[in-house]
Amino acid sequence: MPAERLPLLLHLAQRPLPVGAAVDLEVRWPGESDRLDALLVGGGFTVRSVSRSGAAGAVRARVVRERTLADTVGPGMRLLVCGVNPSIYSADAGVGYARPGNRFWPAALAAGLVDADRDPVAALAAGMGMTDFAKRATRTAAEVTREEHEVGFARVSALVGWLRPGAVCFVGLSGWRTVVDRRAVPGVQPATIAGRPAYVMPSTSGLNARTPPAELARHLSAAAALAATID
Repeated sequence: MPAERLPLLLHLAQRPLPVGAAVDLEVRWPGESDRLDALLVGGGFTVRSVSRSGAAGAVRARVVRERTLADTVGPGMRLLVCGVNPSIYSADAGVGYARPGNRFWPAALAAGLVDADRDPVAALAAGMGMTDFAKRATRTAAEVTREEHEVGFARVSALVGWLRPGAVCFVGLSGWRTVVDRRAVPGVQPATIAGRPAYVMPSTSGLNARTPPAELARHLSAAAALAATID
């Protein structure tokens, strides 16, 4: 399959595996190993070893399934949604923002970005991809270190530069403020990510009760509208 389809295949492979499972993968990958490593990390794995076999473009990798969410990204995304990192609840459910008190999916439904609740694969088919700054699952986003933010932002930047979504919507201000602009406020950002426009919105966590659901839906609608203006 085209290389751009690999992240979704990794998501489908990772989700049913038990945490800690070691897996041997063989893929056709004529490009740079660093990008493949980043895709495997985004796919919810830790890379133990990578080697090229004699066949042209064939790469073998030994990976371990981590307690995290795998990206749902691919070609043709209108909007890429980037969270800070998965909660333990979401990592175990295999769906971002899965906790019942989180308002992301109701807001995405209200904004017309998706037609199905808590279904990231259907969301990708509708044009909305999902990833995170950091892959390590924690109880709260405050546990993510500055180094994890920086390493994760570099990974997401490379992903955006490769797949070229219309725009990137960062859910929660902490990641963008840590890495890009510590004074950032919700809305379209002056800075871009890999040349694509960036939108930052408040956290959808139930702990952020000061932001009502209708406002969260308006932010997602604005991010989608921004994406629609980009070729």
